[in-house]
Amino acid sequence: MRGGSDDDRRESRVAQARRVVDAVESLVADWLATAEEATPRLPPANCWPCAPVRHTPELNLTALAERLGVGLPTASRLCDRLEAAGLLERGVQPHNRREVRLVLTSYGQRVLTDVTERRVHRLATVLEAMTPARRTALEQGLSGFQQAHTAHHRPTAPAD
Repeated sequence: MRGGSDDDRRESRVAQARRVVDAVESLVADWLATAEEATPRLPPANCWPCAPVRHTPELNLTALAERLGVGLPTASRLCDRLEAAGLLERGVQPHNRREVRLVLTSYGQRVLTDVTERRVHRLATVLEAMTPARRTALEQGLSGFQQAHTAHHRPTAPAD
């Protein structure tokens, strides 16, 4: 059989996945550390739900829970913490007063921008240590991963 048996190919994919896990764990450690270096110092759990809110204006609580893969009570508690920290505001949707709308405050936007810039600079430092060919391969590989992930895990559209 050309290319090895199905078991050999599966073992090869598992070995690749293990190598990727090691690399991702390094990236995640840096990713989380940048939130803790921000002013004010933020627990990583406070940054995690902010990105979907920033990228989807007027996201509702149900859609946030779905995007984060958590239950509605967990999403609500996350939002409680973000609101208490001054990063997020909850309001009602003008077209449906029963629906909770989530919006980052201007302060939340500034903090998230600071965290994002720290992440960019930290990642740029690592990328500088790589050869141009490896940087290109990484970018292409991550782009392919993102496309496959998006196709496999289609996000749910915000509820109306």
